[in-house]
Amino acid sequence: MRITRIESWRVDMRLAEPYTIAYETVDRVSNVLVRLDLDGGPSGYGCAAPDPAVTGECPEGVLTALRDIAEPVLKGADPLCRLVPLETLQKELADSPSARAAVDIALHDLLGKVVGQPTYRVLGGFRERIPTSVTIGILRCADTVERAVGLVGQGFQALKLKGGLDAEEDAERVIRVREAVGPGIELRFDANQGYSVEASLRFVELTRGARLELLEQPTPRGEPDLMGRVVESATLPIMADESLMTLRDAFRIARQDLADMVNVKLMKAGGIDSALQINAVARSARLEVMVGCMDECALGIAAGLHFALARPNVAYADLDGHIGLEGDPTAGGVLLHQGTLRPSSQPGLGCDPRG
Repeated sequence: MRITRIESWRVDMRLAEPYTIAYETVDRVSNVLVRLDLDGGPSGYGCAAPDPAVTGECPEGVLTALRDIAEPVLKGADPLCRLVPLETLQKELADSPSARAAVDIALHDLLGKVVGQPTYRVLGGFRERIPTSVTIGILRCADTVERAVGLVGQGFQALKLKGGLDAEEDAERVIRVREAVGPGIELRFDANQGYSVEASLRFVELTRGARLELLEQPTPRGEPDLMGRVVESATLPIMADESLMTLRDAFRIARQDLADMVNVKLMKAGGIDSALQINAVARSARLEVMVGCMDECALGIAAGLHFALARPNVAYADLDGHIGLEGDPTAGGVLLHQGTLRPSSQPGLGCDPRG
């Protein structure tokens, strides 16, 4: 059984509702899909969600990396010996994590299809579903409250608010949302690197009565010691996101106590195998783990979901990047009901693109 053909293509999708975070407004996204064909067997599908600000990639760069570097490595490879090509690509595509993720995801899709089981079961099968938070971008206070109430009405039990432009205004939005949704809804806040240490601690103090679950990436990733200073003084768990890209980053965060929690995203890590390694470091350091996502089609979300379902210490999910994507060719590969995600029952990731 060998890989005989590799194909990759770009998919552009609009967001039904654009959103704003600390450093940009997003109204459309571009993913890159990849297909690995076997000689007489099934095809495996993967997804890259490049983001210049996070992964340092653009869609055309990912396509070039897949065609010029990954394809020669993969052609003729045994898909069940996936670490052989992945180790090579770890070096050859060191600066292209979402391109590596696309290949890794396709290989894990093939793994499940060859075995005849959903991938999460092959990887460990610890659970069959997980609640996810849903994100509210930076809006006016009244609009934020209205959006929060609407999402709770749809069954979501965890909301993540975006901010990072002004600590006082952000705190006001958090307080008003808590008043509107009541005590039973989990509230998370993501500053997307927008705060100083002082602003972070001010925000934590102002929102003390709102019972936030966590504060995500309050300070710039290029100055990791700043987040460590927030961790030292904050009464709220601090989560590393943009500061965690690689296995080495995970070791540094754990060794230097730079965060209480980590957000593991397949597009930053380079796929499921790398995410499993980062997750092992986090577990050994007793750092709580969230599986997160970029703006990804359902195939990318499915890969993150299967990773989370396979590991007992992945306690939180923020897998909403597919919601509102118009023209997603992999729609239907994950099932969302009342704020809880379940995978397809099909072998592999269950997300074969349409058309």
